[in-house]
Amino acid sequence: MDLAALPRVDALVRAAPLLVARHGQGPATEALRRAIAAARAQLLDGAAAAGTVTAGAEAPGAGPASLVDHLVAIAAEDLAARRPGPPRAVLNASGIVVHTNLGRAPLSAAARAALADAAGYCDLEYDLTTGGRGARDDRLEPLLTEVTGAEAGITVNNAAAALVLALAALAGGREVVVSRGELVEIGGAFRLPEIMAAAGVRLVEVGTTNRTRAGDYAAAVARPDADVALLLVVHPSNYRITGFTETPALPDLAEIARVACVPLVHDTGSGLLQPHAAAWLAGEPSVAGSLRAGADLVLCSGDKLLGGPQAGLLVGRADLVARCRRWPLARALRLDKLRIAALAATLEAHLRGAAEEVPVWAMLGADPEALALRVAWLAAAVGGDVTQGTTLVGGGSAPGAGVASPVVRLAVPRPDETARRLRAGDPPIVVRVEGGVVVADLRTVPAEADELLAQRLTAAG
Repeated sequence: MDLAALPRVDALVRAAPLLVARHGQGPATEALRRAIAAARAQLLDGAAAAGTVTAGAEAPGAGPASLVDHLVAIAAEDLAARRPGPPRAVLNASGIVVHTNLGRAPLSAAARAALADAAGYCDLEYDLTTGGRGARDDRLEPLLTEVTGAEAGITVNNAAAALVLALAALAGGREVVVSRGELVEIGGAFRLPEIMAAAGVRLVEVGTTNRTRAGDYAAAVARPDADVALLLVVHPSNYRITGFTETPALPDLAEIARVACVPLVHDTGSGLLQPHAAAWLAGEPSVAGSLRAGADLVLCSGDKLLGGPQAGLLVGRADLVARCRRWPLARALRLDKLRIAALAATLEAHLRGAAEEVPVWAMLGADPEALALRVAWLAAAVGGDVTQGTTLVGGGSAPGAGVASPVVRLAVPRPDETARRLRAGDPPIVVRVEGGVVVADLRTVPAEADELLAQRLTAAG
Protein backbone atom coordinates (compact mmCIF):
# COMPACT_ATOMS: atom_id res chain seq x y z
CA MET A 1 0.00 0.00 0.00
CA ASP A 2 1.22 3.51 -0.81
CA LEU A 3 0.36 6.98 0.42
CA ALA A 4 -2.23 7.42 -2.31
CA ALA A 5 -4.36 4.69 -0.73
CA LEU A 6 -4.86 6.68 2.46
CA PRO A 7 -8.40 8.12 2.58
CA ARG A 8 -9.27 11.79 2.91
CA VAL A 9 -10.34 12.98 6.35
CA ASP A 10 -13.79 14.13 5.21
CA ALA A 11 -14.46 10.82 3.48
CA LEU A 12 -13.32 8.89 6.56
CA VAL A 13 -15.63 10.97 8.77
CA ARG A 14 -18.58 10.09 6.50
CA ALA A 15 -17.61 6.43 6.78
CA ALA A 16 -17.72 6.54 10.62
CA PRO A 17 -21.25 7.71 11.58
CA LEU A 18 -21.34 5.68 14.80
CA LEU A 19 -18.06 7.17 15.96
CA VAL A 20 -19.35 10.68 15.26
CA ALA A 21 -22.67 10.00 17.01
CA ARG A 22 -20.95 8.68 20.13
CA HIS A 23 -18.14 11.20 20.53
CA GLY A 24 -19.21 14.25 18.53
CA GLN A 25 -18.16 15.64 15.14
CA GLY A 26 -15.08 17.54 16.33
CA PRO A 27 -13.45 14.88 18.55
CA ALA A 28 -14.21 12.09 16.04
CA THR A 29 -12.71 14.11 13.17
CA GLU A 30 -9.53 14.82 15.13
CA ALA A 31 -9.18 11.17 16.15
CA LEU A 32 -9.56 10.06 12.52
CA ARG A 33 -7.06 12.70 11.46
CA ARG A 34 -4.57 11.31 14.01
CA ALA A 35 -5.17 7.76 12.73
CA ILE A 36 -4.41 8.85 9.13
CA ALA A 37 -1.31 10.74 10.27
CA ALA A 38 -0.02 7.69 12.15
CA ALA A 39 -0.55 5.47 9.09
CA ARG A 40 1.21 8.04 6.89
CA ALA A 41 4.17 8.15 9.33
CA GLN A 42 4.44 4.36 9.21
CA LEU A 43 4.56 4.39 5.43
CA LEU A 44 7.14 7.15 5.32
CA ASP A 45 9.25 5.25 7.83
CA GLY A 46 9.12 2.23 5.58
CA ALA A 47 6.83 0.29 7.92
CA ALA A 48 4.81 -2.39 6.23
CA ALA A 49 1.39 -1.03 7.00
CA ALA A 50 -0.05 -3.55 4.60
CA GLY A 51 0.90 -6.20 7.12
CA THR A 52 -1.91 -5.07 9.36
CA VAL A 53 -4.52 -4.35 6.70
CA THR A 54 -5.39 -5.88 3.37
CA ALA A 55 -6.70 -4.29 0.22
CA GLY A 56 -10.40 -4.68 -0.42
CA ALA A 57 -13.36 -3.11 -2.16
CA GLU A 58 -13.26 0.63 -2.57
CA ALA A 59 -15.42 2.84 -0.34
CA PRO A 60 -16.50 5.90 -2.41
CA GLY A 61 -13.75 8.51 -2.08
CA ALA A 62 -12.37 6.88 1.00
CA GLY A 63 -9.95 4.17 -0.08
CA PRO A 64 -9.94 0.39 0.53
CA ALA A 65 -12.86 -0.64 2.77
CA SER A 66 -10.65 -2.76 5.03
CA LEU A 67 -8.27 0.19 5.45
CA VAL A 68 -11.20 2.45 6.35
CA ASP A 69 -12.40 -0.03 8.97
CA HIS A 70 -8.89 -0.29 10.37
CA LEU A 71 -8.44 3.47 10.68
CA VAL A 72 -11.90 3.89 12.26
CA ALA A 73 -11.01 1.17 14.78
CA ILE A 74 -7.74 2.94 15.61
CA ALA A 75 -9.63 6.21 16.10
CA ALA A 76 -12.19 4.47 18.33
CA GLU A 77 -9.40 3.07 20.53
CA ASP A 78 -7.79 6.51 20.65
CA LEU A 79 -11.03 8.15 21.82
CA ALA A 80 -11.72 5.39 24.33
CA ALA A 81 -8.31 6.01 25.91
CA ARG A 82 -8.81 9.79 25.94
CA ARG A 83 -12.41 9.57 27.17
CA PRO A 84 -12.70 6.70 29.65
CA GLY A 85 -16.17 7.88 30.67
CA PRO A 86 -17.88 7.50 34.05
CA PRO A 87 -17.31 4.42 36.24
CA ARG A 88 -19.07 1.31 34.95
CA ALA A 89 -21.20 -1.04 37.01
CA VAL A 90 -19.24 -4.22 37.79
CA LEU A 91 -20.37 -7.63 39.02
CA ASN A 92 -18.11 -8.41 41.96
CA ALA A 93 -17.48 -12.14 42.35
CA SER A 94 -14.06 -11.59 43.90
CA GLY A 95 -15.13 -12.30 47.47
CA ILE A 96 -13.90 -8.93 48.78
CA VAL A 97 -16.84 -7.03 50.24
CA VAL A 98 -15.34 -3.56 50.69
CA HIS A 99 -13.26 -3.62 47.50
CA THR A 100 -11.32 -0.35 47.21
CA ASN A 101 -10.67 -0.77 43.49
CA LEU A 102 -14.36 -1.46 42.86
CA GLY A 103 -15.63 1.60 44.72
CA ARG A 104 -15.67 0.19 48.25
CA ALA A 105 -19.14 -0.10 49.81
CA PRO A 106 -22.08 -0.44 47.41
CA LEU A 107 -24.88 1.89 48.43
CA SER A 108 -28.25 0.73 49.72
CA ALA A 109 -31.46 1.22 47.77
CA ALA A 110 -32.45 3.99 50.17
CA ALA A 111 -29.09 5.74 49.74
CA ARG A 112 -29.33 5.53 45.94
CA ALA A 113 -32.85 6.93 46.04
CA ALA A 114 -31.75 9.78 48.32
CA LEU A 115 -28.84 10.51 46.00
CA ALA A 116 -31.16 10.66 43.00
CA ASP A 117 -33.54 13.01 44.83
CA ALA A 118 -30.68 15.35 45.68
CA ALA A 119 -29.22 15.32 42.16
CA GLY A 120 -31.43 18.21 41.03
CA TYR A 121 -32.43 21.27 43.02
CA CYS A 122 -32.76 20.40 46.71
CA ASP A 123 -32.97 22.13 50.09
CA LEU A 124 -29.30 21.53 50.90
CA GLU A 125 -28.80 24.93 52.56
CA TYR A 126 -32.35 26.28 52.39
CA ASP A 127 -34.85 26.41 55.23
CA LEU A 128 -38.21 25.59 53.68
CA THR A 129 -40.03 26.87 56.77
CA THR A 130 -38.56 30.36 56.92
CA GLY A 131 -37.43 30.73 53.33
CA GLY A 132 -33.99 31.70 54.60
CA ARG A 133 -30.59 30.08 54.44
CA GLY A 134 -30.06 26.78 56.23
CA ALA A 135 -26.92 24.84 57.19
CA ARG A 136 -25.84 21.63 55.50
CA ASP A 137 -24.29 20.37 58.75
CA ASP A 138 -27.75 20.30 60.33
CA ARG A 139 -28.70 17.32 58.17
CA LEU A 140 -26.03 14.95 59.45
CA GLU A 141 -25.00 16.11 62.92
CA PRO A 142 -28.19 14.92 64.70
CA LEU A 143 -27.79 11.51 63.09
CA LEU A 144 -24.09 11.31 63.98
CA THR A 145 -24.67 12.17 67.62
CA GLU A 146 -27.56 9.75 68.01
CA VAL A 147 -25.87 6.80 66.35
CA THR A 148 -22.54 7.24 68.19
CA GLY A 149 -23.48 8.93 71.48
CA ALA A 150 -21.13 11.84 70.73
CA GLU A 151 -21.83 15.42 71.80
CA ALA A 152 -21.26 16.76 68.29
CA GLY A 153 -20.05 15.71 64.87
CA ILE A 154 -19.11 16.89 61.40
CA THR A 155 -18.39 15.17 58.11
CA VAL A 156 -15.71 15.78 55.50
CA ASN A 157 -14.46 14.23 52.27
CA ASN A 158 -12.82 11.11 53.76
CA ALA A 159 -11.13 9.82 56.92
CA ALA A 160 -7.73 11.19 55.88
CA ALA A 161 -9.34 14.63 55.50
CA ALA A 162 -10.90 14.27 58.95
CA LEU A 163 -7.48 13.53 60.41
CA VAL A 164 -5.84 16.47 58.64
CA LEU A 165 -8.62 18.78 59.83
CA ALA A 166 -8.38 17.62 63.44
CA LEU A 167 -4.60 17.95 63.48
CA ALA A 168 -4.58 21.39 61.87
CA ALA A 169 -7.40 22.78 64.00
CA LEU A 170 -6.32 21.35 67.34
CA ALA A 171 -2.54 21.05 67.11
CA GLY A 172 -1.20 23.35 64.39
CA GLY A 173 2.42 24.27 65.10
CA ARG A 174 2.59 22.00 68.15
CA GLU A 175 3.43 18.39 69.01
CA VAL A 176 1.31 15.28 68.51
CA VAL A 177 2.27 12.04 70.26
CA VAL A 178 1.90 8.79 68.27
CA SER A 179 3.12 5.22 68.79
CA ARG A 180 5.82 4.07 66.38
CA GLY A 181 3.70 0.99 65.67
CA GLU A 182 0.93 3.23 64.32
CA LEU A 183 2.89 5.29 61.78
CA VAL A 184 0.90 3.72 58.99
CA GLU A 185 0.89 4.16 55.25
CA ILE A 186 -2.58 4.22 53.69
CA GLY A 187 -3.56 3.77 50.04
CA GLY A 188 -1.80 5.87 47.44
CA ALA A 189 1.48 5.96 49.43
CA PHE A 190 0.14 8.52 51.92
CA ARG A 191 2.13 8.11 55.10
CA LEU A 192 1.03 9.33 58.51
CA PRO A 193 4.23 11.35 59.19
CA GLU A 194 3.76 13.14 55.86
CA ILE A 195 0.09 13.83 56.58
CA MET A 196 1.06 15.25 59.96
CA ALA A 197 3.72 17.47 58.40
CA ALA A 198 1.20 18.73 55.85
CA ALA A 199 -1.18 19.56 58.70
CA GLY A 200 1.53 21.67 60.33
CA VAL A 201 2.11 19.56 63.45
CA ARG A 202 5.30 18.10 64.91
CA LEU A 203 5.41 14.33 65.33
CA VAL A 204 6.63 12.87 68.63
CA GLU A 205 7.17 9.11 68.32
CA VAL A 206 6.89 6.89 71.38
CA GLY A 207 7.42 3.20 72.06
CA THR A 208 8.65 0.73 69.47
CA THR A 209 7.18 -0.92 66.40
CA ASN A 210 5.76 -3.85 68.36
CA ARG A 211 5.48 -2.61 71.96
CA THR A 212 4.20 0.70 73.25
CA ARG A 213 3.06 1.28 76.81
CA ALA A 214 0.94 3.95 78.45
CA GLY A 215 4.06 5.11 80.27
CA ASP A 216 5.67 6.02 76.94
CA TYR A 217 2.90 8.55 76.30
CA ALA A 218 3.11 9.87 79.87
CA ALA A 219 6.86 10.39 79.53
CA ALA A 220 6.44 12.25 76.26
CA VAL A 221 3.88 14.61 77.78
CA ALA A 222 6.05 15.18 80.88
CA ARG A 223 9.23 16.22 79.01
CA PRO A 224 10.57 19.58 80.28
CA ASP A 225 10.39 21.09 76.78
CA ALA A 226 7.14 19.38 75.76
CA ASP A 227 4.60 21.31 73.72
CA VAL A 228 2.09 18.50 73.26
CA ALA A 229 -1.27 19.50 71.81
CA LEU A 230 -2.90 16.07 71.63
CA LEU A 231 -2.40 12.31 71.82
CA LEU A 232 -3.23 10.42 68.63
CA VAL A 233 -4.14 6.73 68.40
CA VAL A 234 -4.33 5.27 64.89
CA HIS A 235 -5.92 1.88 64.23
CA PRO A 236 -3.62 -0.03 61.83
CA SER A 237 -6.45 -0.87 59.45
CA ASN A 238 -4.31 -2.43 56.71
CA TYR A 239 -2.08 -4.74 58.73
CA ARG A 240 -1.55 -6.56 62.01
CA ILE A 241 1.49 -6.99 64.19
CA THR A 242 1.38 -10.31 66.05
CA GLY A 243 3.62 -12.09 68.52
CA PHE A 244 5.58 -10.14 71.12
CA THR A 245 3.37 -7.05 71.16
CA GLU A 246 1.84 -4.62 73.62
CA THR A 247 -0.59 -1.75 73.14
CA PRO A 248 -1.95 0.48 75.91
CA ALA A 249 -5.66 0.41 76.66
CA LEU A 250 -7.60 3.42 75.49
CA PRO A 251 -8.90 4.30 79.01
CA ASP A 252 -5.30 4.49 80.25
CA LEU A 253 -4.38 6.91 77.47
CA ALA A 254 -7.55 8.91 78.16
CA GLU A 255 -6.43 9.37 81.77
CA ILE A 256 -2.96 10.53 80.68
CA ALA A 257 -4.56 13.00 78.27
CA ARG A 258 -6.93 14.25 80.98
CA VAL A 259 -4.12 14.86 83.45
CA ALA A 260 -2.09 16.65 80.75
CA CYS A 261 -5.17 18.69 79.72
CA VAL A 262 -4.85 17.64 76.06
CA PRO A 263 -7.41 15.78 73.95
CA LEU A 264 -7.13 12.13 72.95
CA VAL A 265 -7.97 11.61 69.27
CA HIS A 266 -8.68 8.09 67.98
CA ASP A 267 -8.67 7.20 64.29
CA THR A 268 -10.76 4.00 64.32
CA GLY A 269 -10.55 3.52 60.57
CA SER A 270 -13.31 1.14 59.53
CA GLY A 271 -16.50 3.02 60.34
CA LEU A 272 -17.84 0.38 62.73
CA LEU A 273 -20.34 2.48 64.67
CA GLN A 274 -21.10 0.22 67.64
CA PRO A 275 -19.31 -2.80 69.14
CA HIS A 276 -20.31 -5.97 67.27
CA ALA A 277 -20.44 -9.56 68.50
CA ALA A 278 -19.27 -11.17 65.26
CA ALA A 279 -16.14 -13.27 65.76
CA TRP A 280 -14.53 -11.87 62.63
CA LEU A 281 -14.73 -8.38 64.15
CA ALA A 282 -12.88 -9.30 67.32
CA GLY A 283 -10.60 -6.43 68.28
CA GLU A 284 -12.07 -4.01 65.72
CA PRO A 285 -12.66 -0.68 67.48
CA SER A 286 -16.02 1.03 67.16
CA VAL A 287 -16.74 4.74 67.24
CA ALA A 288 -19.16 4.54 70.15
CA GLY A 289 -16.87 2.15 72.03
CA SER A 290 -13.92 4.51 71.71
CA LEU A 291 -15.95 7.46 72.96
CA ARG A 292 -17.11 5.44 75.97
CA ALA A 293 -13.49 4.42 76.61
CA GLY A 294 -12.51 8.07 76.98
CA ALA A 295 -11.50 9.30 73.52
CA ASP A 296 -12.31 12.99 73.13
CA LEU A 297 -12.56 12.91 69.35
CA VAL A 298 -13.06 9.88 67.10
CA LEU A 299 -12.80 9.73 63.32
CA CYS A 300 -13.59 7.03 60.79
CA SER A 301 -14.55 6.31 57.18
CA GLY A 302 -18.10 6.37 55.85
CA ASP A 303 -17.55 3.93 52.98
CA LYS A 304 -16.21 0.90 54.79
CA LEU A 305 -18.13 -0.95 57.50
CA LEU A 306 -20.55 1.93 57.86
CA GLY A 307 -21.58 1.03 54.31
CA GLY A 308 -22.18 4.52 52.93
CA PRO A 309 -20.51 6.87 50.45
CA GLN A 310 -16.94 8.13 50.71
CA ALA A 311 -16.84 10.39 53.76
CA GLY A 312 -14.89 11.11 56.91
CA LEU A 313 -16.78 11.26 60.20
CA LEU A 314 -15.41 13.35 63.07
CA VAL A 315 -17.35 13.08 66.33
CA GLY A 316 -16.78 13.76 70.02
CA ARG A 317 -16.59 16.67 72.42
CA ALA A 318 -18.65 19.65 71.29
CA ASP A 319 -15.87 22.19 71.89
CA LEU A 320 -13.36 20.21 69.82
CA VAL A 321 -15.81 19.65 66.99
CA ALA A 322 -16.63 23.37 67.02
CA ARG A 323 -12.94 24.23 66.65
CA CYS A 324 -12.67 21.87 63.69
CA ARG A 325 -15.81 23.32 62.13
CA ARG A 326 -14.46 26.88 62.42
CA TRP A 327 -11.10 26.02 60.91
CA PRO A 328 -10.77 27.49 57.38
CA LEU A 329 -9.83 24.11 55.94
CA ALA A 330 -13.25 22.69 56.89
CA ARG A 331 -14.99 24.38 53.97
CA ALA A 332 -12.47 22.98 51.50
CA LEU A 333 -13.07 19.47 52.82
CA ARG A 334 -16.85 19.51 53.20
CA LEU A 335 -19.22 17.03 51.56
CA ASP A 336 -21.33 17.80 48.52
CA LYS A 337 -25.10 17.33 48.39
CA LEU A 338 -24.97 13.86 46.84
CA ARG A 339 -22.82 12.32 49.53
CA ILE A 340 -24.74 14.10 52.27
CA ALA A 341 -27.94 12.55 50.94
CA ALA A 342 -26.49 9.04 50.66
CA LEU A 343 -24.78 9.22 54.06
CA ALA A 344 -27.96 10.45 55.77
CA ALA A 345 -29.93 7.52 54.36
CA THR A 346 -27.23 5.07 55.46
CA LEU A 347 -27.11 6.47 59.00
CA GLU A 348 -30.91 6.31 59.18
CA ALA A 349 -30.76 2.58 58.41
CA HIS A 350 -28.33 2.01 61.27
CA LEU A 351 -30.50 4.06 63.62
CA ARG A 352 -33.58 2.01 62.68
CA GLY A 353 -31.72 -1.16 63.52
CA ALA A 354 -31.96 -2.14 59.84
CA ALA A 355 -28.29 -2.64 59.05
CA GLU A 356 -29.31 -5.57 56.83
CA GLU A 357 -30.58 -2.98 54.36
CA VAL A 358 -26.98 -1.82 53.90
CA PRO A 359 -25.34 -4.09 51.27
CA VAL A 360 -22.07 -4.51 53.18
CA TRP A 361 -23.89 -5.93 56.19
CA ALA A 362 -26.34 -7.90 54.05
CA MET A 363 -23.39 -9.64 52.37
CA LEU A 364 -21.43 -10.29 55.53
CA GLY A 365 -24.55 -11.57 57.27
CA ALA A 366 -25.95 -13.60 54.37
CA ASP A 367 -27.92 -16.71 55.32
CA PRO A 368 -25.45 -19.66 55.16
CA GLU A 369 -28.01 -22.17 53.86
CA ALA A 370 -29.27 -19.90 51.11
CA LEU A 371 -25.69 -19.08 50.10
CA ALA A 372 -24.76 -22.77 50.00
CA LEU A 373 -27.72 -23.54 47.71
CA ARG A 374 -26.74 -20.77 45.32
CA VAL A 375 -23.12 -21.94 45.21
CA ALA A 376 -24.14 -25.55 44.59
CA TRP A 377 -26.40 -24.46 41.71
CA LEU A 378 -23.66 -22.37 40.12
CA ALA A 379 -21.09 -25.17 40.41
CA ALA A 380 -23.46 -27.59 38.68
CA ALA A 381 -24.31 -25.04 35.99
CA VAL A 382 -20.67 -24.35 35.03
CA GLY A 383 -19.09 -27.72 35.82
CA GLY A 384 -17.11 -26.46 38.78
CA ASP A 385 -16.39 -27.70 42.29
CA VAL A 386 -17.56 -26.32 45.63
CA THR A 387 -14.89 -25.70 48.23
CA GLN A 388 -14.68 -23.72 51.44
CA GLY A 389 -13.17 -20.25 51.12
CA THR A 390 -13.09 -16.94 52.93
CA THR A 391 -14.85 -13.73 51.95
CA LEU A 392 -12.63 -10.85 53.04
CA VAL A 393 -14.01 -7.66 54.56
CA GLY A 394 -11.40 -5.65 52.64
CA GLY A 395 -11.00 -1.91 52.16
CA GLY A 396 -8.66 -1.47 55.10
CA SER A 397 -11.37 -2.72 57.48
CA ALA A 398 -10.65 -5.44 60.05
CA PRO A 399 -7.25 -6.41 58.60
CA GLY A 400 -7.09 -10.07 57.62
CA ALA A 401 -10.65 -10.67 58.82
CA GLY A 402 -13.13 -12.60 56.77
CA VAL A 403 -16.22 -14.76 56.81
CA ALA A 404 -16.17 -18.45 55.86
CA SER A 405 -17.95 -18.92 52.53
CA PRO A 406 -18.44 -21.77 50.06
CA VAL A 407 -16.99 -20.80 46.68
CA VAL A 408 -17.00 -22.22 43.16
CA ARG A 409 -13.68 -23.32 41.71
CA LEU A 410 -13.62 -23.71 37.95
CA ALA A 411 -10.70 -25.43 36.24
CA VAL A 412 -10.10 -23.95 32.79
CA PRO A 413 -7.13 -24.22 30.40
CA ARG A 414 -6.13 -20.57 30.76
CA PRO A 415 -7.57 -19.07 33.96
CA ASP A 416 -5.98 -15.64 33.50
CA GLU A 417 -7.46 -15.40 29.99
CA THR A 418 -10.87 -16.45 31.33
CA ALA A 419 -10.68 -13.74 33.98
CA ARG A 420 -9.72 -11.20 31.30
CA ARG A 421 -12.69 -12.19 29.11
CA LEU A 422 -15.03 -11.81 32.07
CA ARG A 423 -13.68 -8.32 32.75
CA ALA A 424 -14.07 -7.39 29.07
CA GLY A 425 -17.77 -8.27 28.94
CA ASP A 426 -20.86 -6.20 29.68
CA PRO A 427 -21.18 -5.92 32.56
CA PRO A 428 -17.57 -6.57 33.54
CA ILE A 429 -17.26 -9.47 36.00
CA VAL A 430 -14.38 -9.65 38.48
CA VAL A 431 -13.33 -13.07 39.81
CA ARG A 432 -10.23 -14.41 41.55
CA VAL A 433 -7.56 -16.59 39.99
CA GLU A 434 -6.19 -18.76 42.76
CA GLY A 435 -4.08 -21.88 42.59
CA GLY A 436 -4.41 -22.03 38.82
CA VAL A 437 -8.22 -22.04 38.82
CA VAL A 438 -10.96 -19.42 38.55
CA VAL A 439 -12.74 -18.78 41.85
CA ALA A 440 -16.19 -17.17 42.09
CA ASP A 441 -17.53 -16.07 45.49
CA LEU A 442 -21.29 -15.50 45.48
CA ARG A 443 -21.42 -13.68 48.81
CA THR A 444 -20.63 -10.47 46.94
CA VAL A 445 -22.97 -11.22 44.01
CA PRO A 446 -26.69 -10.33 44.05
CA ALA A 447 -28.80 -13.50 43.82
CA GLU A 448 -30.59 -12.16 40.75
CA ALA A 449 -27.25 -12.16 38.89
CA ASP A 450 -26.51 -15.87 39.40
CA GLU A 451 -27.81 -16.95 35.98
CA LEU A 452 -25.88 -14.20 34.20
CA LEU A 453 -22.72 -15.22 36.03
CA ALA A 454 -23.25 -18.85 35.04
CA GLN A 455 -23.71 -17.92 31.37
CA ARG A 456 -20.65 -15.72 31.31
CA LEU A 457 -18.43 -18.24 33.13
CA THR A 458 -19.46 -20.92 30.65
CA ALA A 459 -18.81 -18.68 27.64
CA ALA A 460 -15.48 -17.34 28.94
CA GLY A 461 -14.05 -20.71 29.91
